[in-house]
Amino acid sequence: MIVTLTANPSLDRTVGLTGPLERGRVHRTERSTVDPGGKGINVARVLHAASTEVVAVLPANTGDPLLTALDEQGITHRAVPTSGPTRNNITVAEPDGTTTKLNEPGTPCTGRTLGELHAALLECAQDAAWTVLSGSLPPGVPESWYADLVDALRSLGCRIAIDTSERPLLALAARFPAAAPDVIKPNSDELAQLTGADAHELESGAASGDVGAVVDAGRVLVDRGVGAVLATLGGAGAVLVTEAGAWRATAADVTVRSTVGAGDSSLAGYLLAERAGHEPAECLRLAVAYGTAAVALPGTALPTPDSVDPSRVHVTDVHRRPRPLPSHS
Repeated sequence: MIVTLTANPSLDRTVGLTGPLERGRVHRTERSTVDPGGKGINVARVLHAASTEVVAVLPANTGDPLLTALDEQGITHRAVPTSGPTRNNITVAEPDGTTTKLNEPGTPCTGRTLGELHAALLECAQDAAWTVLSGSLPPGVPESWYADLVDALRSLGCRIAIDTSERPLLALAARFPAAAPDVIKPNSDELAQLTGADAHELESGAASGDVGAVVDAGRVLVDRGVGAVLATLGGAGAVLVTEAGAWRATAADVTVRSTVGAGDSSLAGYLLAERAGHEPAECLRLAVAYGTAAVALPGTALPTPDSVDPSRVHVTDVHRRPRPLPSHS
């Protein structure tokens, strides 16, 4: 089983425009959809669609439309009462794939809710192979909370994947190696924040086919205790760095319809491959295949196995750390 935590969930409304977005103008829409959202919930949706047992842990009150949406999609969830309704996020999707997001900050998480959320996560994670901590933290939650959760989860024996950003990410890194997860999924900006690397150098190098700077940055995190760094690089693919080596994956070009949920789909694809016992390079291949499938879908739609084609993903061995020679006594 895989458990996901979404501390700041949302109802994601996507509005598709018939033309480019122009400020101050009236626009016609061609579609509007509403999906349960938040990064951990997105991961759970992808895993559920792939017939993987998953439980989504989140703060939400009985009768909240978010819980209704999860029920309608058949996603098992564990909700704890909170002080207000789920936030609403709006995505404006243009025909060329450009997406503009308007995200509410979320309902403040009180001490009682935070304690119950912590307890619910640990209870659900008792029998989990992986626990995924994803997304932003709502108002009122200490920046160090993810690091606190890693400390608590360690004693359960499950592996931990984390995908967050900004202050919660930096607070987590400040407590490496003790709070270092088994997998972390930064984009280029987040990788730069974590390591002091130059974000422009990471992006421009990857765009030109040189991911050496990304590998070096990933190696910094591995040396600080992170098990695997899955760095997603948008159209330039992704890089996976572990103690054993580093790999880059790129996919055949697709028409980008929406980038919402692409990183979450990549993380879900990685976990699906890892749970199936695949080697790191194949875990990266499926991660990129899922992320590529996600950007080809409109709005907040997420990929199902029949929309994913790993054969269109090319994986190369970028660098393998030399192994020490066996000692002879």
